[in-house]
Amino acid sequence: MADALISVLLEQLASVVYQHTNQVVKLVSNAEEDVKSFSSKLKAIQAVLEDAEKKQVTDARVEDWLEKLKDVSYEMDNVLDEWNTEVLRQQVEEKQEKEEKIALVTKKKVCFSMPSVCFCIGQANKVIHRHKIARRIKKLNEKLTLIAAEREIYGFHQSTRGGPDDQQLIQRQKTSSLVNVSTIFGREEEKEMLLSKLLRESSPEGGRFLVIPIVGMGGMGKTTLAQLAYNDENVTAHFHKKVWVCVSIAFDEIKIAKAIIESLDKNETQKSSNELETLLPCIRSHVMDKKFLLVLDDVWTEDQEKWEILKLPVIMQNCAEGSRILVTTRKQGVVEMMGATSSMIHLDKLSDRDCLALFNNIAFLDRKEDESNGFGAIGEEIVKKCKGLPLVVKTLGSQVRYKKTTQEWRDVLNSKIWELEKVEEQVFRPLFLSYYDLSPAVKRCLLYCAIFPKDYNLKKDNLIELWMSQDYLNLKENKEKRRKGQNYFESLAMRSFFQNFDIDEMGNIVGCKMHDIVHDFVQFLTKKECIIIEAGESDAQIVELPSNKVRHLTLTNVPNEPFGPLSFPTSCDTCVNVRSLTLLDSSCTTISPGSILQMKNLRTLNLSGNYFLIELPKEVGALIHLRYMDLSQNCFLTELPDAVCDLYNLQTLVLIECRSLEKLPKAMGKLINLKHLYVGGCDELRYLPKGIGSLKCLQALDYFNVQRHGDNEALKLGDLGIMDQLQGSLEIERLGENAKHDASEIEKAQLRKKEHLSHLVVAFKSEYGALEQRKGDSEIVKALQPHQNLESLSISHCHGTTESLYWIKSLHGLRKLVLYEWKYCELLPPLGKLPSLEILEIRRMSNVKKVGVEFLGIEEEQVSGILFPKLKLLSFFGMTKWEEWEGITKEDSSSSEITIMPRLSSLRIREWCPKLKALPDFLYKITTLRTLEIEGCPILERDYKIGVGKEWHNISHIPNVNVATTGACTIL
Repeated sequence: MADALISVLLEQLASVVYQHTNQVVKLVSNAEEDVKSFSSKLKAIQAVLEDAEKKQVTDARVEDWLEKLKDVSYEMDNVLDEWNTEVLRQQVEEKQEKEEKIALVTKKKVCFSMPSVCFCIGQANKVIHRHKIARRIKKLNEKLTLIAAEREIYGFHQSTRGGPDDQQLIQRQKTSSLVNVSTIFGREEEKEMLLSKLLRESSPEGGRFLVIPIVGMGGMGKTTLAQLAYNDENVTAHFHKKVWVCVSIAFDEIKIAKAIIESLDKNETQKSSNELETLLPCIRSHVMDKKFLLVLDDVWTEDQEKWEILKLPVIMQNCAEGSRILVTTRKQGVVEMMGATSSMIHLDKLSDRDCLALFNNIAFLDRKEDESNGFGAIGEEIVKKCKGLPLVVKTLGSQVRYKKTTQEWRDVLNSKIWELEKVEEQVFRPLFLSYYDLSPAVKRCLLYCAIFPKDYNLKKDNLIELWMSQDYLNLKENKEKRRKGQNYFESLAMRSFFQNFDIDEMGNIVGCKMHDIVHDFVQFLTKKECIIIEAGESDAQIVELPSNKVRHLTLTNVPNEPFGPLSFPTSCDTCVNVRSLTLLDSSCTTISPGSILQMKNLRTLNLSGNYFLIELPKEVGALIHLRYMDLSQNCFLTELPDAVCDLYNLQTLVLIECRSLEKLPKAMGKLINLKHLYVGGCDELRYLPKGIGSLKCLQALDYFNVQRHGDNEALKLGDLGIMDQLQGSLEIERLGENAKHDASEIEKAQLRKKEHLSHLVVAFKSEYGALEQRKGDSEIVKALQPHQNLESLSISHCHGTTESLYWIKSLHGLRKLVLYEWKYCELLPPLGKLPSLEILEIRRMSNVKKVGVEFLGIEEEQVSGILFPKLKLLSFFGMTKWEEWEGITKEDSSSSEITIMPRLSSLRIREWCPKLKALPDFLYKITTLRTLEIEGCPILERDYKIGVGKEWHNISHIPNVNVATTGACTIL
């Protein structure tokens, strides 16, 4: 951690001080010399840090020396940041002074001598402030001198670290996909045993249900085996209901009950209750007489009382016979507490043969020829040291996969890490090998993940923004930080530090988890700096920290009774060094002003999902270092204090689903470092402040609500024109009320210049029941033309026609398109020639009667080639007048060779298409089509009925066909 911290600090010393405050430095005697001296000493120390970080594991003196080094480095980081903040403040004040002078001239007012007096006082204060900072730098330089001298005692070796950097690794990765580390090797017997126990109709003890524990030490593959069974086709077909709950160390009965209800029915209103008397009957009602499979993953508690309070055995007695509870645990005591020893499955270590198969599957992916070129023999020796632990095998396989020489493989085999005895768990040894193979910056990003509880769902984009807030992605070019963060994420994923990836429909990784052992490992490395406190264990809302070494604090379950502010002891200075404060699953109404002022070095403040939060104290404006603030999903928060606009370093502000938030502060334009603003789901937020239009560097704005009437204080759509760095997703709502004005504003927004924007969602004003067509929507659509790099596009409730989408043929990178409720449109646009389109959804185009060759892109001239070359998922919903889906006639195909949708894997026609008569002939020839769903289409349901319909023979080769019966609906 020290290596990563110093790397960033050296960059700051070189760039922040010299580039931004060089003139200020010269105003203060000897400050420049102290900065150079400090930087020189840090560089000398950095050369031995790799050796020092390895020795600290076994030598407490080295660990103490590194702690002192980190303390002085953090202090210098704070000083530099305070200095830079003063420069930002001056920039904002100068801008305001210019604007005020213009306003005074406009109003023909005279400025008397008082402002000059204020100016003089202000200048004097600035000079005093600079001298204070200079003295602090001098003091820190003296501290570092002593620390640098002390390093000679320990005889550290200078670093010889080599190998590929993370950027090179990422470049190589582009040629192959991520390793599927969930592949099972050598667990065939255990899998068969588990499936047999799950699918058996009755339990050996004669009860209605059976508890099946999977027991084994950490990293043995318990969760992977449970997942394999949970997702097995036979298991899915056998049980009426399935629920998976991650339990982890804290056995919270209410949280477990809520998770079960959420999985059974996301719309269940009673899941918000905090009373088991309400939650448990709700669960019982959902699973009554149903064959139910409940998985409790990673159970630790052996407390019989907690198990009995949850009353799961009582609930399971109301289920159908054959229901099961599947439990994974490291502890035999859990099995005995549940009374399930007779049905237990114990996972022992893998054999060397199975470990080698797993290792080779990962290490030699895309390089099979190396297995017989000397690498294979070294791999066998590495596997022997893994002691049969699958997680260790996966980790080391992922590590050596990107090492190109046999010497690099031998370095792993012969590392002294294998000899360490003081490591808390045997499995940590190989994790250390992979950890030391990371660059300093990536190490730091990994260790930051210790702020999250076990089994936490990490969102990739959110995680990258958190790394940014701690300056872990320190780069001169801000716009490249997200790309750097993505590289770091991919580097950690490829080395198996992340797992259980959440993949979106376009194949992008959007989230992940950490294995329990990896989580234990990062907490072991950050045990003094990262603390997670279960605040709910005490009734008080006053939190005490163990020491002033805590840099990152996570509080969970801060109680909602008594309602009140979260506080820290006012006489305590342990909060002064906290850089991250995260509240999870908590219910406090606010944070006390005194506590805010104690955490003066805070970079990250996450109060998301804090249900009872009603106020953010104005003292938050004193957090001059703050970069990231997440207030999302706080339903009762109505406004933000004006002091938020004094946070000149703020980069990310997340307000998603603050349902009651009515307005943002007017002076948002002062937030000159703001890069990411998220306001989606703020139902009561009428407009964004005009000042946001001056933030040229804004990179993320997720939502824009077009205003009905002119408001001089509101941001206009056209104001987005200067924001060329916008990236990610943008949703624009309520277009069309003033067509001429909206078309003009869209034109000014210059979407066609926003080359980094990936996803665009456009919603015209919805007018259910309106009898007349709204005029002008087509002109707005014409002006919408985005940049050709756009990946996904959705346009809904448009009263225009698809002829206005003439520009869509230029979107060569478009992968997903959704057209929803174009109620006056009669023809679909020509989409067959879009080279990258993978997902297409056509919804409620209620005036379309025929989907013809124009949809395929076939025109009068001769056509040959492939149409819809990459389309995988095609959906039609609610096409009430649709009668004919035309394929290619003999005349179309006689003189040319045309291939249509060669990669289509799924076709869905649902939600009432009552007049559609038949599927086109070309669909019958698509060999890649795996899934066909027909529902709410009575004619198709009759003719394609499974096994007996007159057209069944044309689709019988498709593996997964679902033709739902509409019932008594009349065939029109």
